[in-house]
Amino acid sequence: MIMAKGQIVSRMSILGHPIHPMLIHFPVAALLLLIATDIGYVLTGDFFWARAGVWLAGVGVVGGWVSGSVGLLDLIIVEQIRRLITAWCHAVLAVMLLSVATLNWFLRVGEPELLILPWGLYLSLLAGLLITVTSLLGGELVYDYAVGVSPDKMTERREHP
Repeated sequence: MIMAKGQIVSRMSILGHPIHPMLIHFPVAALLLLIATDIGYVLTGDFFWARAGVWLAGVGVVGGWVSGSVGLLDLIIVEQIRRLITAWCHAVLAVMLLSVATLNWFLRVGEPELLILPWGLYLSLLAGLLITVTSLLGGELVYDYAVGVSPDKMTERREHP
């Protein structure tokens, strides 16, 4: 395991707290819940699940693009982040994820239930897989490279590895 020698400070932060990790939880939750609503629609045929899916897809996409834009700014602005291959892999996978999620949302607007089977469910599952891999890389950036970790936590880390 690689452990950071010092913290990498996020420039996109509020009072030292990085914004990207604050924002990403909501779109991730929405896109993962979209899988459940798709399965709910497939099992029951109830239009409620299709309509809920449109809203979850929209929240996931809009929130994801906002959060991703903040993360991209950190990638571009902070040289220490730019040097990390893991950061670039995380960014590329996030763009792929957001592209899949955006297509999934656009397929649902207008007639939410029309394309849930097979394309909506397939794209939701693919997005779930991409979320898993992208999140693992994001976690590696925080826990292994200390991206956005406060100086106090870094002191604690050095004293008690």
